Amino acid sequence: MIEIRGDMWDYLGQCPIVVTTGGLVLKNGCCVMPRGCARQAKERFPDLAQDLGQRICGQGNHVQLFVYEQGELIAFPVEASPFDVPEFSLIRRSALELRELTDRHGWHQVVLPRPGCGGGGLLWNEVRPCLEPCLDDRFLVITH
Repeated sequence: MIEIRGDMWDYLGQCPIVVTTGGLVLKNGCCVMPRGCARQAKERFPDLAQDLGQRICGQGNHVQLFVYEQGELIAFPVEASPFDVPEFSLIRRSALELRELTDRHGWHQVVLPRPGCGGGGLLWNEVRPCLEPCLDDRFLVITH
């Protein structure tokens, strides 16, 4: 993986963009996306919370691809709920699922934020070793 600085939304339409998410679904069927890049994605893609909620209910809290006219978006679970601390085991599983999805689609580049950091409260120097064995140089980990 390669670490870069910038705004991940600048890459939308150029390559898939990863959004870190949780697995909490409300009674109305919407995934809770209250902060960070998840909230930004929900604002940009109004159907995303409902669509992700349906997939979580049907398939569990796993990496999910959404294809929009503007570009490809990937939900990357880091926690069961936004009220929980992100889980290293879930972050690692999501990284492996992301790599598998990337291989299957033949993508040459995927942009993702630092999973579990920021609103999740984890430290990047603790998360990075969890990701390094899973993500190669096709993956650009972006921070401001």
